Amino acid sequence: MPPPADRRSFSISVTATAADIDELGHVNNAVYLKWIQDVATAHWSAVAATEHRDTYVWVVTRHEIDYLRQTLEGETLTLTTWVGEPKGARFDRYVEIAGSDDSIRVKAVTTWAIIDKATGRLARVRPEIAAPFMAG
Repeated sequence: MPPPADRRSFSISVTATAADIDELGHVNNAVYLKWIQDVATAHWSAVAATEHRDTYVWVVTRHEIDYLRQTLEGETLTLTTWVGEPKGARFDRYVEIAGSDDSIRVKAVTTWAIIDKATGRLARVRPEIAAPFMAG
């Protein structure tokens, strides 16, 4: 599920540490969930306009995660994310987590809702908020 041509992807790298490993000897599913959130928030912080970062915060309303392959301690992974079409106050966000051999370990689709910090209420994802995340 690579990003479509009309979306800008964003990537960060992480290395699995001993603290990430569960009793089965591989990265715990909860750690992948944290990494999914980490890459999403890093994307927002890196790309969104300062006034948007100051005005809004995002919250997750839904996660759908497919765990495809295990990751072992010491492995470095690339976390790549991109957004779908905004729908009112929501964006679907896609994430792929790949090993250094390019094998996909995890695929996820999460739904994020944008909240106005001042009011605590949902806000519409306006075109100027979405634009930096689209190809152009």
